[in-house]
Amino acid sequence: MTASCESEKALAPVWQIRVGTRLSRAAAIAGLAVVVALALLPMIASRNLIQDLIFVFTMLALAQLWNVLAGWGGLVSVGQQAFVGLGAYALFAGVVVVGIDPVVAILLAGAVAAVAAAVLGPLLFRLEGPYFAIGSWVAAEALRLICAQFKSLGGGTGMSISPSELSQMTGLKAVQALFGLRAGAARDILIYWLALLLVVLVTLSIYVFVRSRMGLALAASRDNALAARSVGVRTGRIRYFLWVVVAFATGMVGALVYLQKARISPDAAFSVTDWTAYVIFIVVIGGVRTIEGPMIGVLTLWGLISYLSQFGSLYLVVLGMIAILIMLFMPRGIWGEAARHWNVRLFPTQRVLSRNS
Repeated sequence: MTASCESEKALAPVWQIRVGTRLSRAAAIAGLAVVVALALLPMIASRNLIQDLIFVFTMLALAQLWNVLAGWGGLVSVGQQAFVGLGAYALFAGVVVVGIDPVVAILLAGAVAAVAAAVLGPLLFRLEGPYFAIGSWVAAEALRLICAQFKSLGGGTGMSISPSELSQMTGLKAVQALFGLRAGAARDILIYWLALLLVVLVTLSIYVFVRSRMGLALAASRDNALAARSVGVRTGRIRYFLWVVVAFATGMVGALVYLQKARISPDAAFSVTDWTAYVIFIVVIGGVRTIEGPMIGVLTLWGLISYLSQFGSLYLVVLGMIAILIMLFMPRGIWGEAARHWNVRLFPTQRVLSRNS
């Protein structure tokens, strides 16, 4: 009798909860190879390509951050430019006013943005849905007006970082010696590497987070906050934590963007078009709640801007029309529809119950 039971157990199907697949493991190896290739690219790439890829990396990081905030967290913010602008101004204040290393000032920028998010969070979290979106935009506009009042930071016209201040960047002289370049070109390469490092860390952190228990709790809070609270999920704390961490990373991205520009003004740093509308466009056309979607979206945006910018401001109209068409006919986005049609997940985040016979 015992032997028979053991035999039946051995033949019985074993159910397992899986996230990764063979394809995802192959994608991870390919992704690592791409990152290594991108890290070595400055050895052969032109300065224009390096600057274009800095744009791609920073916009991808912002898109991934907005995606986890809105897609997984249900916090649809239209005011992320607040943290881009604060991070950028914190960098300029640290470098120009205090005189600290620009690379160190990037971390300071993230801390300033996180503190602002921690203060604004309890106020904005009283709002829900479209009211939260409007409230985040209003908060960003208020911060723009506040920054414009500081004469030490250039007031409404803005300010610049001098070449002598930029020359204090950690690693700049090493890059100059390695490539034999002038300070400007060497600075672009150093910022390129920092942007690549930041976007890789942001993407990996989000991927690990959404697959974790806290990520599941966040998704439950998004789908039904009342039901999640009834089973012990602290929905408010999880969303608040996500809000502050996303602001920290967004502030660092903003600092990196304006370190490369070396020039800042309130209207540019707090631009809703540049730092929120473009980001939403990237996520929507690529696919919300996917890691791959923003990657597809940012490459699409880069290609469209490169081609359509010759037509002046008309390209904004074209981008808007494309976004509307995608939302109407491909509501899951380009990658979302492709993944559903071919059942392909390069970076799967959903758990699947599978049976081993």
